[in-house]
Amino acid sequence: MIVCSCNVLSDHDVRNAVHAASGVTRNAKQVYGCLGCSAECGRCARTIKAIIDEALGPCAKACCSGCPHSAVMEEPAHEFALAAS
Repeated sequence: MIVCSCNVLSDHDVRNAVHAASGVTRNAKQVYGCLGCSAECGRCARTIKAIIDEALGPCAKACCSGCPHSAVMEEPAHEFALAAS
């Protein structure tokens, strides 16, 4: 099924990008990057996020210690504040 009409991306393309990425793909921007394109209208972002969540399974919501995805985490907010000052 085509999920992004602008870039003609299918649900299979998104799943393949999630599984082929060297790091954990958690958002549409990362999927676009893996597939060599960028967001155009953005209407597909929610669908792509849902496919990512489905592909990652239980780890999509929150990784626990010991999970192979737990090494890839967002930087804490306080680090952003320090970098900005």
